[in-house]
Amino acid sequence: MERQGLLQEGQQVTITEGLLPSNYYYTIDPSLAMSGNVPFRERLLAREGRVTGIVENDRGFYVTVVFEE
Repeated sequence: MERQGLLQEGQQVTITEGLLPSNYYYTIDPSLAMSGNVPFRERLLAREGRVTGIVENDRGFYVTVVFEE
């Protein structure tokens, strides 16, 4: 996440899966935050989750989302 205040802890979110040649990536809709590359063997099955944490460091904001799979 690049800007503060786009998401709040406890908020329900929906994700979209993207496909790269050797990985998946996930975007919190509507384009609020994006995951790093995720190997095929760690693909997410759920598409809805809850924000449990937002941490800011010198590289930006990191969002933690919990999914029920």
